[in-house]
Amino acid sequence: MTNPGRILLALTSQNDLAGIRHTGFHLTEAAHPWQVFREAGYTVDLASVQGGPPPEDGRDETDPAQQDFLRDPGVARQLANTPAIAKLDGADYDAVLFVGGHGTMWDFPNSAEVATLGRAVIEHGGVVAAVCHGPAALINITLSDGRPLLKGARVASFTNAEEVAVGLSEAVPFLLADELERRGATHVPAANFTEQVIVDGRLITGQNPQSARALARAVVATLAAP
Repeated sequence: MTNPGRILLALTSQNDLAGIRHTGFHLTEAAHPWQVFREAGYTVDLASVQGGPPPEDGRDETDPAQQDFLRDPGVARQLANTPAIAKLDGADYDAVLFVGGHGTMWDFPNSAEVATLGRAVIEHGGVVAAVCHGPAALINITLSDGRPLLKGARVASFTNAEEVAVGLSEAVPFLLADELERRGATHVPAANFTEQVIVDGRLITGQNPQSARALARAVVATLAAP
């Protein structure tokens, strides 16, 4: 198969969840899209906010996709020393997926480099995708014309009800769904822990880990559309 292009998985570097427990990027939300993108022929790169080995969360030894991801020599090599997002040019990528995990709530919104990356990808005709808590990366993306990326957009993300269900609504620095709406988006929730993917042009978002594979398929379909 001819390689159709390059997709970046952008990962958090935050490993502390408000002193409650270790956190990081959610393995399902990286592994399932990685598998879909690879099967579609894309080269998949990994990067993190600070660079180096990113912290992980959500390991499930019974998930074959996670096992394939972690055992892949190329993935292992990249995870051992990811480049910092600041060193990358978004114009080099057909799509970026901001992978979720609670750690993203701390470092994604506060990283100017994350915002610059997302703006570069979408302004060069690419797809910006985010899943679960990954849409925290979208909060401070402003396009070159001064318009916030989220203004008028329809999005999915981890919901307030899901945050309450996992017992972390008081631990996170803000409720993601509320903040997305405050920035001008319409948040479109589904029932707790069910698949929900919202495609709004070249902005594609998913609600939770259960949505990661479908989100990746939506990215591939959008990139393949004429």
